[in-house]
Amino acid sequence: MSLKDCDLFLQEMQDVTPIKKTATANIRKTSKETPGQQQRRHAAQQELSDPNFLSLDNPKWVKPHDYLEYKKSGVQEGVFKKLRLAKYDNEARLDLYQFTVKEARAAIFQFINDCTEHELRNVLIIHGRGHNSSPPGKMKSYVNTWLREFEQVLSFHTALREHGGTGAVYVSLRKSEREKLENRERHARRQK
Repeated sequence: MSLKDCDLFLQEMQDVTPIKKTATANIRKTSKETPGQQQRRHAAQQELSDPNFLSLDNPKWVKPHDYLEYKKSGVQEGVFKKLRLAKYDNEARLDLYQFTVKEARAAIFQFINDCTEHELRNVLIIHGRGHNSSPPGKMKSYVNTWLREFEQVLSFHTALREHGGTGAVYVSLRKSEREKLENRERHARRQK
């Protein structure tokens, strides 16, 4: 565009008045969350930061008087038999009487981790039979499922009658690294 063209354009536009802006309505919604949205967001954030990996979904359902038994591969039959016959002393005990499922989930997670930290090997968990729960055996079913999810749990078996019978389990936990090292050193000294 030349200077002459620009002058001609301005001359033609001299009588034109600009269109005035009309007031517009702000139709955007405010981003204020409802209390329900805040609760859901808070629950989701807690779930993401929760180190407890125990599942609340689809437990392996068992009946109130079913025997529970589990053994990871590598656990010797003799060791499992001693656990089943209560030949090992129970070094700690957790009683889940009148716990909700969520409370029990947190308690078992904390209990197993505390036992591992203190190098306990054999513990007793009392879960009850759950005759009056809906469905029957509810807590027992969750405990049966949760114990299988722990890497530290080597085996578990329904307790003898004097320790709670079908309302409790003996649990055998993995050795700590320190205990494994001591065991290796002890066996190395024997071989000399």
